[in-house]
Amino acid sequence: MSSNAKAVAEKLLQAAAIRLSPAAPFTWASGWKSPIYCDNRKVLSFPYIRDFVKSEMCNVIFESFPDADMLAGVATAGIAWGAMAADQLKLPYIYVRPKPKEHGLGNQIEGSYEKGQKVVVVEDLISTGKSSLQVVDVLKAAGVEVIGMISIFNYGFAVADKAFETAAVPYKSLTNYPALIELALEKGIVGKDDEQILLQWREDPSNWGK
Repeated sequence: MSSNAKAVAEKLLQAAAIRLSPAAPFTWASGWKSPIYCDNRKVLSFPYIRDFVKSEMCNVIFESFPDADMLAGVATAGIAWGAMAADQLKLPYIYVRPKPKEHGLGNQIEGSYEKGQKVVVVEDLISTGKSSLQVVDVLKAAGVEVIGMISIFNYGFAVADKAFETAAVPYKSLTNYPALIELALEKGIVGKDDEQILLQWREDPSNWGK
């Protein structure tokens, strides 16, 4: 397990961006029951944690996608992270809406870009990968080359791995579910009994808790 992945997971826990509650599960927008809830927007309110996460993101982009011409944030949660990373890396920046605006120019991609530019997509969170890859499709349709995606957290669902593999989009995450659970055990946030529940959930999240 990467020490950096555990360090980022610890920062997310400190900011209460991630909450674990096996005994009283959360309900996601999809209707799934979940023992974990992740809201990385919380991190934006903590300057030192925010700076740490931003720096880690920039390091990964620089190392993994050195050919990037531009960053593209995913609305809404990825917008701030993409803008901060682009500023530090001195790269052009755009962001992508879930759907085109219903007024004005009707843009779905905001900002200036050129066809053929190599773009890295910035997400805050990867779950099934569906909404993230819809953004990739929008960018590809606009003529830019998506060379990868980066997120702060990744649940590590098999369905997401398969979706990204099918789309031929490499992706990196600063931290992930296994790193989080390992850290939570070390810190006594969850016990061994909870660990089994948490691991079972990730194997079949859509049916867990039914």
